[in-house]
Amino acid sequence: MIEMFLGCAALLLITVMVALLRVVWGPTRADRMMVAQLFGTVAVSVLLLLSVALEDHALVDVALVFAVLAAVTTIAFVRRAWW
Repeated sequence: MIEMFLGCAALLLITVMVALLRVVWGPTRADRMMVAQLFGTVAVSVLLLLSVALEDHALVDVALVFAVLAAVTTIAFVRRAWW
């Protein structure tokens, strides 16, 4: 079961590497912001998978911090872009 969690985490990290291309070629700032949201979501997912696989409960706290930071970043972007 641990191998499955680690495999899923590796697959998510590969997704992030592909998303880096969108950062380079994204025509607008909104596209780049969506990639930043993807990074935050993937970071939370990978940390939660690693927490279960490694049985390290401190990673859950780090994942929660990343989730809050991703939400705050999105709110700051929207406020700056449209107000």
